[in-house]
Amino acid sequence: MIKTLRRTCTAALVGAISTVSPAAQGQQRWEQQEFFQNSESLHSYFYSGGNVSAPSRLELIDKKLPVDTSSFISAPNSLRLAWQSMPKGAWDVELRLPYWPNRYIDFTGDTLYLWIYSPVAISANDLPRLCLRDSSGGFTEPLKLGDFAHDLPTAKWTRIAIPMARLKSASIHAMQMERTSAIVFLQGVADGGKHTLLLDDIRIEDAASQSATPPAAPQKLRAKGYERHVELMWEPVKDERVTQYVIYRSLNGGPFLPVGAQRPTFHRAMDFIGDPQANAIYRVSARTSSMCESAMSNESIATTHPMSDDELLTMVQEASFQYYWNGAEPKSGMALESIPGDRDLVAVGGSGFGIMAMIVGAERGFAPREEIVDRMLRITNYLARADRFHGAWPHFLSGSTGHIARNFGLYDDGADLVETSFLMEGLLSARGYFTRDTPKERQLRDEITALWSGVEWDWFNATPKHDGLYWHWSPNFGFHTGNRVNGWNETLMPYLLGIASPTHPIPASLYYSGWTGEGNPARKYGVPREAYGIKLEVADPEGTVGPLFFTHYSFMGYDPRGVRDKYTNYFVNNRNASLIHQRYAIANPHHYVGYGENSWGMSAVTGPHGYRAFHPPVTDDGTLAPTAAMGAYAYTPEASLLALKHFYRDLGANLWDVYGFRNAFNETEDWYSPTELSLSQAPQTVMIENGRTGLVWRSFMSNPEIPAMQKAIGFTKDEEK
Repeated sequence: MIKTLRRTCTAALVGAISTVSPAAQGQQRWEQQEFFQNSESLHSYFYSGGNVSAPSRLELIDKKLPVDTSSFISAPNSLRLAWQSMPKGAWDVELRLPYWPNRYIDFTGDTLYLWIYSPVAISANDLPRLCLRDSSGGFTEPLKLGDFAHDLPTAKWTRIAIPMARLKSASIHAMQMERTSAIVFLQGVADGGKHTLLLDDIRIEDAASQSATPPAAPQKLRAKGYERHVELMWEPVKDERVTQYVIYRSLNGGPFLPVGAQRPTFHRAMDFIGDPQANAIYRVSARTSSMCESAMSNESIATTHPMSDDELLTMVQEASFQYYWNGAEPKSGMALESIPGDRDLVAVGGSGFGIMAMIVGAERGFAPREEIVDRMLRITNYLARADRFHGAWPHFLSGSTGHIARNFGLYDDGADLVETSFLMEGLLSARGYFTRDTPKERQLRDEITALWSGVEWDWFNATPKHDGLYWHWSPNFGFHTGNRVNGWNETLMPYLLGIASPTHPIPASLYYSGWTGEGNPARKYGVPREAYGIKLEVADPEGTVGPLFFTHYSFMGYDPRGVRDKYTNYFVNNRNASLIHQRYAIANPHHYVGYGENSWGMSAVTGPHGYRAFHPPVTDDGTLAPTAAMGAYAYTPEASLLALKHFYRDLGANLWDVYGFRNAFNETEDWYSPTELSLSQAPQTVMIENGRTGLVWRSFMSNPEIPAMQKAIGFTKDEEK
């Protein structure tokens, strides 16, 4: 039976009551407080590592700490630390802070808090030792955990508080407490006994912030059932003390049990039941880290039910759409680079993809069309005032100020032409879709036209021979970073739009001298390659099939069907690349767990060891990206639907989250991404729609500049094969 702690707040809790402030303040704060809440993986905690020297013993799964679902503070799991400390032996376990792009470690609290539980009584003297490590390799002297705890009773959760001031640096370079990146548990007294502790809800907070008053209850809980999961939504509690929402469920008439804990950043949650014929009643509470829990919300009932293929496709599209709708940066309306992540860092290219996702949202009723138009006007107004360099935007912007966010270092202080092209791809698609004769839609089209007219594509034709485009330009460093834009890769769009521009066009000849690299003997564009009996007329310059985002980013708006340049029909080529990815997964030459006909697709995503462009066979490490297979739906609907059903029905407990499929996963390493990326969610919404109705392709291609561009380049009609 699942056990959890439910206790009332008492005056014995240390500290004063925090003042209430907007929820956004609490949302900004949780990354500076939360070290561990729960594990995305169900078997072992990926962000951990253990070592043991005989005769001591330590329970590990693939050298990682096991995940436990029998008892917890933050549903649905805790971590199990089971050991036997023997003379002349040793063991240690390290819990690392989860990584995601642009995460900045800044723990400002003065006390380390952790909840611990023992299934049998254990004396404080027999508890392990503990030390901290920072992101630069600094570390502290080990402390005895028992110095901060009484003897533990049987089967009762206890919160331990360790003042950070008690942890003394022991490294050559002083330990930076605010940069704590790992908590290490070490062998203590060699008593020879077998012990087990469950660990949960580990935080670094100010002792003075611990509150004795519960927050208000969440309001207007709504539950909607799908095939295997239920989506929950509620109004956020505007109280900065809230550290999590607790989801309670009564399944098929059973008792209410906690089944999830959601961060204060979100007022949505997904409960993956797994049963397509379940009846569930839900309640949600808000609570502080010291377990001051609100009253329950209203109850909401939902049932799961079998879904058709079309319903499953719509489900994936709508969930991914929500990244750009509910998850957007509030002032600009633009897409955040990642969620979770920097709450002010908006991605220019990802926002263009999000605009295309909003077109699908308007067409399918995921949000009211009028509200989507209002959001679009907020975006165009923001973009008109944001930093631009010869009409081009940078890679990242501050959502709150509109100024450049220099995320890539010293030279990242100017224009990014490729990200600008993805943004304009979305804006032009919107201009081609929002064509009703209403004041707001007319205004939207006019504002998009003004932004489109302002991009000086010809400025970036800066090679000595003026035969290609450069990716970057800086007002302080010129084309020092440069980076000539050559294919085959994701960067077709700058050439298409540069040639199509009505105000600052580049010569159509640059398509071949720049994009395909004609005249450059080092370029190998258009050399046919074959894999698994499938032919590619255009492949990655390294001679591989390449990651599948090559077939998505420039083709979410641009429709490659029925035409070809002198090298290939890109629809056919993209379809074949997608099928090669599937065939590679079936062959699975490295024998990674989970690969197969229904589990395939690699792209540029954050994997278990960082961000990279994954593609077979060069960078294959067992990491698959749902965006790859879902984004291929426009080319390979049958193969993509197989992957959708497997990802959702078989892996959904790990892989399905509030914005649909997670960014990436690796079954070999039992890893599931803790974050989503702006570049990964929209291709699922958009390319599924293009495969179903061609909506976004049709909207982009309806702009009169696009057919003229195709004619100038020399595209010809081609029957697809």
